[in-house]
Amino acid sequence: MSVPSDLLQEFVARYPAQPATAFFRAIEIEELAIAMKGIRGFGLDLGCGDGILTDILFKRIGVTPRLVGIDPDPLETDAAQSYDFYERIHTVGGDAVPEKDATFDYVISNSVLEHIPDLEPVIAEVARVLKPGGRFYFTVPGPGFRENLSGSITGQPRDAYLEDLDKRLAHFNYLSQCDWSEMCSRNGLTLDSAEGYVHRGETQRWETLSRFTGGLLHTLSGGQLQRTLFARV
Repeated sequence: MSVPSDLLQEFVARYPAQPATAFFRAIEIEELAIAMKGIRGFGLDLGCGDGILTDILFKRIGVTPRLVGIDPDPLETDAAQSYDFYERIHTVGGDAVPEKDATFDYVISNSVLEHIPDLEPVIAEVARVLKPGGRFYFTVPGPGFRENLSGSITGQPRDAYLEDLDKRLAHFNYLSQCDWSEMCSRNGLTLDSAEGYVHRGETQRWETLSRFTGGLLHTLSGGQLQRTLFARV
């Protein structure tokens, strides 16, 4: 998928210090908006962050949502309180959603699940809070993300480069479509479809931007700075 210029401009304006993030967000949000076209009902925003991305997503869809937001970071959930489309916001992890069974018509999760080491309890919670026939829309990086990267420009061995990148991005998993299908099935969900939409060239453009922004800051900070950045299914 090509990068929608209007979305890219909006994300750059909202995240001016994170051009690599803005680049990937513009791609993934366009894809998610297409998949969610016509969405209605009550939703759970799993990993809502500060709410900015969700605001852009639903404006793209053309719908004013009714949502509950959850995120483990209190600074993020505090910022998300500024958005009226959140009826409730909980500062919790995705494995302990303080909502009743079968509450939501849909769950959304953008660029979140790859950052969770133990995914099974989270998927079980999604299944619990979804109504029968409800849908779970999520974006995550698949194994192709690592394959598409160009690698180090300093001669670092590829395995070491990928390990360092995963640490910086706080990526714990790159599940295949088969892996997702099996995990969903174990928890009472059915994987309807999986679409790959970030090609090699776009991945490497992100990689270049990231080297000289988040990657440089990570190096200068001695590895103490972490950014959670992007997603692809």
